Amino acid sequence: MSQLENQSNNQSNNRFNAIIMTVVGQVGCLTPMIILVALFTGLWLDGYFETKPLFTILFIVGSAPVSIFALYKIVKTATTKLKIDDESLKEDLNRE
Repeated sequence: MSQLENQSNNQSNNRFNAIIMTVVGQVGCLTPMIILVALFTGLWLDGYFETKPLFTILFIVGSAPVSIFALYKIVKTATTKLKIDDESLKEDLNRE
């Protein structure tokens, strides 16, 4: 394997690892944020309308599909970025 191919493999691995770390970080922060917003909004609405656990339970249960959708969008964006980076890396190798 030539030095150029080895260097391009290292760059590809570094980009992949960086994108994966970004996805994990975003999901790890966004999911608890969605749940906390749902919890506090539910608690506030329950206190305002005096319906103790109703809104809290509804918002917590409703936060699951929102979290899943957010996860889907984040992963879809990262996958697209990986494909674009991979294609540009292949084009760079073909030029040299």
